[in-house]
Amino acid sequence: MVKPGGTCPVEGPCTTACCIIDICRMPYFMRLAFFLFCLMALVESRKPRRKRWTGQLEMPKQSHLYKKNPDVTKIRPGKPQPLLRVDEHDFTMRPAFGGPAIPVGVDVQVESLDSISEVDMDFTMTLYLRHYWKDERLAFSSTSNKSMTFDGRLVKKIWVPDVFFVHSKRSFIHDTTTDNIMLRVFPDGHVLYSMRITVTAMCNMDFSHFPLDSQTCSLELESYAYTDEDLMLYWKNGDESLKTDDKISLSQFLIQKFHTTSRLAFYSSTGWYNRLYINFTLHRHIFFFLLQTYFPATLMVMLSWVSFWIDHRAVPARVSLGIMTVLTMSTIITGVNASMPRVSYIRAVDIYLWVSFVFVFLSVLEYAAVNYLTTVQEQKEQKFREKFPCTCGMPHSRTMTLDGSYSESEANSLAGYPRSHILPEEERQAKIVVHLALNSELATSRKKGLLKGQVGLYIFQNTHAIDKYSRLIFPAFYIFFNLIYWSVFA
Repeated sequence: MVKPGGTCPVEGPCTTACCIIDICRMPYFMRLAFFLFCLMALVESRKPRRKRWTGQLEMPKQSHLYKKNPDVTKIRPGKPQPLLRVDEHDFTMRPAFGGPAIPVGVDVQVESLDSISEVDMDFTMTLYLRHYWKDERLAFSSTSNKSMTFDGRLVKKIWVPDVFFVHSKRSFIHDTTTDNIMLRVFPDGHVLYSMRITVTAMCNMDFSHFPLDSQTCSLELESYAYTDEDLMLYWKNGDESLKTDDKISLSQFLIQKFHTTSRLAFYSSTGWYNRLYINFTLHRHIFFFLLQTYFPATLMVMLSWVSFWIDHRAVPARVSLGIMTVLTMSTIITGVNASMPRVSYIRAVDIYLWVSFVFVFLSVLEYAAVNYLTTVQEQKEQKFREKFPCTCGMPHSRTMTLDGSYSESEANSLAGYPRSHILPEEERQAKIVVHLALNSELATSRKKGLLKGQVGLYIFQNTHAIDKYSRLIFPAFYIFFNLIYWSVFA
């Protein structure tokens, strides 16, 4: 081995680092192989090296133009820097505990008015309820964030107003896909607390004008624990605090007006509380009840008048018609009462239905009276037929007189006995004689002043006159009733 710069006894001066190895004394082929090995090593050293797979995905290098924002939510080792100092305060106490009442503003956005139940006397409403207050314990310093928004998990760690719905039957906070609760905190400590709620509350309804009525319902909000000395509940923007969707509609009601009010509520054991009211007025649509109640009832009354044009001797036709109309009216009344609460006062629809029922029932009684008087008259005629023999050859003129003993007006009353192809001639003449005899008895009783219960003897003798007068009296009175009814309740 020789040092670099020395003299090789075979090749001369040694000028390369390879002379460190005694290559001068190597055979020629050995020196050639050594030079090839050194050349290959030099080429391999210049190739890019492959990194060994470690199971982690390598991210591309970011450009120098992109600047990553620091993760302010990351808790670094050492002393943590929380965004909100929740653990440093006792949030079981209200803000400014021991001081003046904390003002809590409220606004509501009504999403839908789902249903109105007359039977249960309640309504169901879906709304967004928002609270506004200031809690300096939640204040934070920030130059980049105007506010911070959280979900419902933070609500369990801080103080929130304990507002509940007075006279509510059922209520719940929507939880699809998560709890519909939002909490927004501002740097100065102001807090916005919003949630989506569906509530079913009681509504005292007055059905004295049903179905021509208007109902006013209220949804009442109040703090459960804090009196007006600790919490002042108020509408944040007055009447503008209540927003409604223009698409809200109901099948039976027209929503006329939404408005807000507030007042103090007193409890003898706990004190005074601020109470907020969401009032809305509903006017019932009448068209449905016109088709389902009023129109069928009117048709039944008019159908009962058909019996006045049917011969009183057609007993099956008139009786079946009267019973059918009475039963139909009973069914209509039962159907209306089944869909209404059992109130202890008379409603407008009850007045109409029961008056219509009375008209139908009176038409049945009218035929009962006609049938009874016809039977009594036939019995009277039978007695007079036995008393007066048949006068053969009697003329058929309506103005006839018999031996001068009957007046012309009495003879005119024979209009009720026209020629008939059914009755034999002899029987018809006998009826005429009996009729004139009855008229003679009535005239004699009037002259002697011995009426004594014979005021309706004319009607008694002319049963067909009852149907004749009923054709005018029943419609006239029913039309008069409708005029009064619709002028009072409409």
